Amino acid sequence: MPQHVHKLPRETIETMKSYYMKSLKSSPQGAIFRAKTPHAVITAYKSGKVLFQGSHPETEAEKWTDEKQITPKKSKKNSPSTPPEKLLSSSHIGSDEAGTGDYFGPITTAAVFVKKDQMELLKELGVQDSKNLSDHSIRQIANNIVTLDMPYSLLVLRNEKYNTLQNRGWSQGKMKAMLHHHAITNVNDQINFDETEGILIDQFCDPEVYKRHIATENQQLHVQTFFMTKAESYSLAVAAASIIARTSFLKEMDHLSKTAGFNLPKGASSKVDQAAARLIKSKGRDNLSTYAKIHFANTQKALSRL
Repeated sequence: MPQHVHKLPRETIETMKSYYMKSLKSSPQGAIFRAKTPHAVITAYKSGKVLFQGSHPETEAEKWTDEKQITPKKSKKNSPSTPPEKLLSSSHIGSDEAGTGDYFGPITTAAVFVKKDQMELLKELGVQDSKNLSDHSIRQIANNIVTLDMPYSLLVLRNEKYNTLQNRGWSQGKMKAMLHHHAITNVNDQINFDETEGILIDQFCDPEVYKRHIATENQQLHVQTFFMTKAESYSLAVAAASIIARTSFLKEMDHLSKTAGFNLPKGASSKVDQAAARLIKSKGRDNLSTYAKIHFANTQKALSRL
């Protein structure tokens, strides 16, 4: 039976217990609660460990944690999905996303095709892991990238659509998988695939889970597709995609902040709870779905502040 284990803060576990109130079951010894949904059985222990197990444990797990940090118990060493070392220095497509862990703002996803002889130019422009760059630098570099002869695709899943899909039962993982898949497809349509040695996706879930996500929408994995955690640190194509996606997210946040009338913070901290409460007071709860991923625990925390 597939399962995921993650250690979560006690505050998050208490929020989870409230969230699953109607699905609670008898708890085993040492557990804070156990709940059962159509996707998984969730058991939270006093140690902080939370076990998600069932047919689709990732569907519930990703609601509470950064999916990139969830590790299935079963190891997949030497997986055929692992990229060959030569791919990183060869012509390839890279894809990455931004905004998945942020309460406010959309998910932005980009895919970029970088030829081998363009890599030195990207290095000169300062392309690297976007986590090591300031927002100002990211914007400047992105503006330079999009002027180059590098086919790319940028997709933005805004909050209204995000919340609609979530209410229809789509997990964030499925949304991300479909965004990556469509962005890569768009780039593939712009190039001769013989020019590329493959596709590298910044891994946010197990490759088999990714395949299942896109299969539910009658899509198949593109040939020569590989997955790699922290791929933006190794692949210039993924790093370029990350920078384009991040810049788009920042622009979307600028727009939402202007509409809200005050600065909307990034992330999902207590500052975000305060901003969400302020937004509900000024715009009304019904309008929150325009600005935020409302299934995040921040919504309930904001409401408790009113």
